[in-house]
Amino acid sequence: MATKRSSAEDEGVPLLGAQEAVSSRGCVKARHALAILGFLGFFNVYCMRVNLSVALVAMANYTSTKNETLSEECSGNLSTHITQGTAETYHWDENTQNQILSAFFYGYLVTQIPGGWLAGKYGGKWLFGLGVLCTTILTLLTPLAASAGTGWLIAVRVLEGLGEGVTFPAMHAMWGSWAPPLERSKLATFTYAGSHMGTIISSPISGVLCDSNFLGGWPAVFYLFGALGLVWFVFWTLLAHDTPAQHPRISPEEREYIEKSIGHRNKRSLSVPILSVFTSVPMWAIIISHFANNWGFYTLLTNLPNYLKNVLKFDLSQSGFLSGLPYIFLWLAVVFGGQVADYLRMNNILTTGQTRKLFNNLGLSIPAISLVLVGYVGCDRTLAIVFLCVACLGAGLTMSGCNVNHLDIAPQYAGILMGITNCGATIPGFAGPAVVGALTENNNTISQWRIVFWICFGIYMFGIITYTFMASGVEQPWAKEEYTVVVNASEEDQEPSEENHHVNPDYGR
Repeated sequence: MATKRSSAEDEGVPLLGAQEAVSSRGCVKARHALAILGFLGFFNVYCMRVNLSVALVAMANYTSTKNETLSEECSGNLSTHITQGTAETYHWDENTQNQILSAFFYGYLVTQIPGGWLAGKYGGKWLFGLGVLCTTILTLLTPLAASAGTGWLIAVRVLEGLGEGVTFPAMHAMWGSWAPPLERSKLATFTYAGSHMGTIISSPISGVLCDSNFLGGWPAVFYLFGALGLVWFVFWTLLAHDTPAQHPRISPEEREYIEKSIGHRNKRSLSVPILSVFTSVPMWAIIISHFANNWGFYTLLTNLPNYLKNVLKFDLSQSGFLSGLPYIFLWLAVVFGGQVADYLRMNNILTTGQTRKLFNNLGLSIPAISLVLVGYVGCDRTLAIVFLCVACLGAGLTMSGCNVNHLDIAPQYAGILMGITNCGATIPGFAGPAVVGALTENNNTISQWRIVFWICFGIYMFGIITYTFMASGVEQPWAKEEYTVVVNASEEDQEPSEENHHVNPDYGR
């Protein structure tokens, strides 16, 4: 056992120290394979989530008509000509386009908490897999829905949100059973970085496909990424498992290392102390910061192609490539941030709570400042893209802050906690585009977007202040109640003996 340190929060180190963690390392462990499968799963769901943001520019012929009355602040430097495919286009005004973009999040909001509860009780494998499969099938049906009518397209997007809403809680629940405390940051952040890689890849490819005649143009966007989702589902079904005890190919050494460090939980004994969860100060710190981070993130995710095309006057293919560029920096920050965070914890440089606050507050302050600067660089496209990239670079650091913090304060309830916080953090998905639409509906000018960015700044700052004073890296007392640990169990549902009812006091700190 590594030596404890004293701090303001009386935090210690995880159950196994650095030497024990090193002894479990090898080439590709079962937990690493799960991280890769999870990465590819989130890659697919985000490809299918964000491709509409790019394709909508080609689908809506109303945009090109309205451009004649838009502010010409940034006109004249780049071509605004758009070569579209032969597929049908639709006369959707700005309000209709925002309704279509927001529809996904209404469904996404509904299944967050139920998804977390189901994953915590029954396991996340099938919940995650079927959630992605649902989104995949509906993505393939999107061109048909669009031709059937706006209402059908909105309905399909709501259903996609229902399917995809279970993915983050389900994966968080799986990491509650798979991620040793010293590896939480790097395993979880690598997995969720797949979402940002999906944004990086899908944005430029969607722009190119919309500009081509392949399968008519924009419909090819949905057919391509839908097909990739089907392929992934086959591999996930065959290779993923809910717990180390269920994995047929895991080495005895790796299974022992994982189960000694986090225990082997009997899911049927799990009951959620819901009142304690909602009266927990550290839990509210995560909820608020998650909301703040997602407000800025969704503002960019759904509206960046619109800003690049209608304000900075990039053409469609350029908008696709440049929409993905900032997310390269976000992806790098997520992946390497997780490595650095666990290095700081493993080597006793910072406590878990200090590490989470450092990464979370950097991850909120950097994009807060950068987005405001975007609004003041005028038509300087180079500086605008630079600051957008810096904003996304900073935002990636929050993954090692509030996004992983559920696993610290209540690892056995990580799925349901992620469902709760992600439910609140989904509100910006439809509120953000509505605010952008209301503020920019007249002329889409830089001054109007400047207000959008200042709103993001204020929300980011609120997240920083609350997380600084309210967050913790310590496993909460309510999280230890009715928690059954069965070490080296031979069966997933083995009945625990009396001596196995325990929680190591150093676990998860």
